[in-house]
Amino acid sequence: MASIKDVAAEAGLSVATVSRALNGHPSVSPAARHRVRAAVESLGYRPNAVARSLRTDQTRTLGLVISDVMNPYFTELARSVEEEARALGYSVVIGNADERPDLQDHHVTTLLDRRIDGLLVSPTDGGSPGMLDAARAGTPMVFVDRWIPGVDVPVVRSDGRAAVRDLVAHLHGLGHRRLAIIAGPAATTTGRERVDAFREALGAYGLSLPGAYIGQGDFQAESGRRATERFLDLPEPPDVVFAADNLMALGALDAVRARGLRVPEDIALAAFDDIPWFVHTDPPVTAIAQPTRDLGRAAVRALVERIAGQAGESVTLPARLVVRRSCGEPDGSGEPGGSRRSDEPGRSGGSTTESPSPVRNRPTESPSPVQRSTP
Repeated sequence: MASIKDVAAEAGLSVATVSRALNGHPSVSPAARHRVRAAVESLGYRPNAVARSLRTDQTRTLGLVISDVMNPYFTELARSVEEEARALGYSVVIGNADERPDLQDHHVTTLLDRRIDGLLVSPTDGGSPGMLDAARAGTPMVFVDRWIPGVDVPVVRSDGRAAVRDLVAHLHGLGHRRLAIIAGPAATTTGRERVDAFREALGAYGLSLPGAYIGQGDFQAESGRRATERFLDLPEPPDVVFAADNLMALGALDAVRARGLRVPEDIALAAFDDIPWFVHTDPPVTAIAQPTRDLGRAAVRALVERIAGQAGESVTLPARLVVRRSCGEPDGSGEPGGSRRSDEPGRSGGSTTESPSPVRNRPTESPSPVQRSTP
């Protein structure tokens, strides 16, 4: 039996273009539509009887391709997408790209073959050929969490810059001066954005981000562990490790404990992407929380607008800092959770390594409001 790939080969077009033609999408040119019709008739391709008339026929089904189903952030995002879609009368089919562009393309092609009405994607790396083809062919699509600059697709995401500034202000107030980051993949927008925001926030306090204090991760726990081990082996380890996602933070915590060290007494830890587990770790982890449920709902609404032929608006929502006790914050008794130094230094003059003895026992409030959590 002929497949949509056979039709695409016969017509000399991409699978995405053939899929759009079969669904009557207006972006397909008359010439391309004629080639698809001829290929369909020649091969006898009849999926769900759609090709008999090439008419528009919605399935009330949305596709969701997420970067990593093992990441609790994306699990929660998928749940909120499914809930909102169901409320609007749609079903959702989910594909897990596992941070691999080839798997992303596989899921995109499979979902288009199933004649979904629209596609939500959290792009892996800089995208993938099939996904880019689908976007440029006019497939109703919305990027969620991550995006690809230059591709004309609505983006629903959170802005963590203000929350990162709040975090750095909070850490500076606790006396920390040597701050390191475990970054996500540079090929992803979130990977680049979080490092840039961290460096910018440090600069506001005259601190820099030396190369030795940047660990390259891949949003997986193992990369967080490796980066933290390297930090701990430095002649002057950082005061704080800021992991740019929750799984890398858990890897960092494993690395610290494997050395027989304690958080925050020996080294402090903060994370981007708050998860429910963080309130149950010892100590509970200070983290930046994204409005995950709101992002999922907004993404579905934007995609439904695209399916209806409307523009579909991009949405940016703010993230927030949730203060707990992994950075030396006071515990319930009012004593610092991580006091290990007693002398107050001056400003570091732009270097994270010029203030070797910051105070850990006189925390001050961040200049920006943050959410405080008492687990």
